[in-house]
Amino acid sequence: MTADDDLTPRHRRLLFRALHRGTKECDLMLGGFVRRHLAALSPPELDELEAILEMPDVDLTDWLSGRRPIPEEAQGPLLARIVAEMARPGAGRAP
Repeated sequence: MTADDDLTPRHRRLLFRALHRGTKECDLMLGGFVRRHLAALSPPELDELEAILEMPDVDLTDWLSGRRPIPEEAQGPLLARIVAEMARPGAGRAP
C-alpha cells in the first residue's frame, strides 16, 4: 500500500473506517485486509467495502473468524475474499 498521503479522500476515509471499527478484533481483521489491498480494489469493490463497513462489528467479527456463516443477504465477492484470507494461518495479525 502506498503512503496515506498518496490516497484519494475516498480511500483515506475507507481505510480510517476499517481501522477504527470499535472492536480490536474487527480492527485487526478488517483493517488489516483493507490496508493490504485497498490500492488494488476496483470501484465496485470499493462500493462493496463501503457496504461492509456499515455492517455491525459483532456480525463481522463472527463471520470473519468463522464462528457463524455469512447470511445470504450479506454475502458478496469481497466479503468472501476477506473471509478466505482470514482463514489462513496468521491472518489478522497487526503489521
